Amino acid sequence: MDVMTAILTRRSEQVLDGPSPSDDEFTYLVQGASSAPDHGRLRPWRWVLLRGDDRDVLGRALADEDGADETAARQLTAKLRRAPLTAALVFSPHTGHRVPEWEQLAAASCMAHSLMLLLHARGYGSIWRTGRLARSAAACAVLGLREDEQLLGSLDIGTPDPANVRTRRPLEDVSARISRFREPVPYAGAPVAAGSRAA
Repeated sequence: MDVMTAILTRRSEQVLDGPSPSDDEFTYLVQGASSAPDHGRLRPWRWVLLRGDDRDVLGRALADEDGADETAARQLTAKLRRAPLTAALVFSPHTGHRVPEWEQLAAASCMAHSLMLLLHARGYGSIWRTGRLARSAAACAVLGLREDEQLLGSLDIGTPDPANVRTRRPLEDVSARISRFREPVPYAGAPVAAGSRAA
């Protein structure tokens, strides 16, 4: 699958069954995704993989945090089991580094998107989820986050229904968002710097 096809046919997959990537295969794909732009090659992120009953532990922590009754707790846990693999993305910035934190966050985002494309190209599906999980102190505790880390969200990963053929998205007109640089006209009366040309 060429890169443009992967980009235009990838979808957020709501329904995902097995199989999902093994831990070794996931690591291999992250190795590829980590070649995404990353100023300083800081790798300001890490993944926590949850399978099977792991999600029940996380669901119970979320339910207890909400004070949910048993029915609500079961519903919350069921949501976490929508795919065979849940991969939580943790932002681990290098504080005080010359590369600003916003740029490190951009690197983590680029890596995550690259991973979704690689999963798609390999026949897997994924969907990015934030919501309740990303706002939960209990989830951060269960997943072992440090005080300086942030839970960005998670990827549900598995195999999409092969009957759902994903056609290429049409290319949208983005020409209004692209412009050529035009040298500004010097302010009238202001001296023109040596070597610059007048408009």
